Amino acid sequence: MTDDKDVLRDVWFGRIPTCFTLYQDEITEREAEPYYLLLPRISYLTLVTDKVKKHFQKVMRQEEVSEIWFEYEGTPLKWHYPIGLLFDLHASNTALPWSITVHFKNFPEKDLLHCHSKDVIEAHFMACIKEADALKHKSQVINEMQKKDHKQLWMGLQNDKFEQFWAINRKLMEYPPEDSGFRYIPFRIYQATTERPFIQKLFRPIAAGGQLHTLGDLLKDVCPTAITPEDGEKKTQVMIHGIEPMLETPIQWLSEHMSYPDNFLHISIIPRPTD
Repeated sequence: MTDDKDVLRDVWFGRIPTCFTLYQDEITEREAEPYYLLLPRISYLTLVTDKVKKHFQKVMRQEEVSEIWFEYEGTPLKWHYPIGLLFDLHASNTALPWSITVHFKNFPEKDLLHCHSKDVIEAHFMACIKEADALKHKSQVINEMQKKDHKQLWMGLQNDKFEQFWAINRKLMEYPPEDSGFRYIPFRIYQATTERPFIQKLFRPIAAGGQLHTLGDLLKDVCPTAITPEDGEKKTQVMIHGIEPMLETPIQWLSEHMSYPDNFLHISIIPRPTD
C-alpha cells in the first residue's frame, strides 16, 4: 500500500467529545451527574464504556440494573457499528459534546443485538475482517495468518495501540504489484433516511480500461441519489470519518487509508443541513 502513515494515524486517533446522561426515568439512590468521555471513532461503544457503566451504577439500585444500552435523540445506538459511523450517521451536524442517553432497562430487542461480553464484539469484529479479506484477497491473507496475529489485531483495537494493530493490518492492505489494487472494495453505505441497514455490493477499484475508480464512480453505481446533478442543489453529504472526501478520490486509496479497523469503508450519506 502507499504509505501515508500520517493519514492512518489521524484516522486512528480521531476522538468525539461525548456527554453521557442517565435516562430520566431510571430509578437512582441519588442524582446522577453526567459523565464526559473522549470516544475513539474507530472503536465500539460497548468496548469503551466501562467507566460510564461504573459511574452510573454507583447511583442505581442494583435490582434496577440490567443490560446497558445507549440512545441518541430517540434512536438506539447499535453497538456493532463503529462509534465514528454512529456519530456521522446520526449526529454529525450537531454541536459537541455529543449527548448520549444511558439506559439500564427496557432493552430495545427490535433495534439492538445483545452484547453480554467483549467476546461478542471480538467475534463480530473478526467476522468483518474475514469478510473484507474474502473480498480483497479471496481470504488468502487472513487464512495465512496465525491465531496470534488475529489476536494481535483485536488487542490492538481493544487497547487503542496503533503500532500493534498496524503491524498486522498492513498485510491485509497489501496486494500484488501486478494487480494495481484489491479484487473488490469492502464498503458499506448507510443512509440516515432509510430503514435499510446498509448497501453493499461487489465493486472493483480498477475499471476495465485500467483507470482507477473513484468515490464518485462507486456512488454513481451503488447509490446515485447521493450524487448532485450538475445543475442541481447539493442535498446530501457523503461522510467517512467525519469528513467529506472529494468525489475524485480513488476508491482504492480510500480503502487502504480510510477503512475502519474492521477493514470496511463505512460511508454515511446524510441530508445536508439547511441553514
